[in-house]
Amino acid sequence: MKTRTMVSAAVSACVVLVACACGPEKAKEDAGAKPSQPSASMSAIGPSVAPSASASTEAAPTGNRPAPMTKERAIQRYEQYLHGLGREDIDTVCEVAGPGAKKAQDQGFGPCTSTYVIVFQMISPEQKKALQTATVDPQRVAVRTLDKIEMPLEAVRSSATFTESDLGSYTLEYLKDDYYITDGQ
Repeated sequence: MKTRTMVSAAVSACVVLVACACGPEKAKEDAGAKPSQPSASMSAIGPSVAPSASASTEAAPTGNRPAPMTKERAIQRYEQYLHGLGREDIDTVCEVAGPGAKKAQDQGFGPCTSTYVIVFQMISPEQKKALQTATVDPQRVAVRTLDKIEMPLEAVRSSATFTESDLGSYTLEYLKDDYYITDGQ
């Protein structure tokens, strides 16, 4: 199986799994318990938030308030996912990719936490380091509707090169008060 196909399948499986096990409800509970840390692009988007030792709540909504349904918020969530991939932060990756992981699990792949362990092994050390500080070019993001936003591979800005076969493009949808990865191409 090609690396890209495996990564897409893993992402889809992980997104689906997290939606059930670690999805939006879990994120809502955790959001009030931990301070947030802004992503690299957040300073240009809005006020900064107190940093945290845990990046899994990076730019998370506070309290019970929903996250804003904006292109900027979708970009923050995708950057949170990319940084989590780079750090091998399974909690962050599975939280953001929950709905897509659930779809993949329903198709026979394992749970997000075990599937992404395999994905982490397929990413080179150079790519992991680059993902930790990757940003997204807002000009290349495709807004279908504010509840469905496409993050093409070409929008990812990093010090390493990624191809469709090793990172790909993703769809984020606004579900249960925040954006989640629901599909990978």
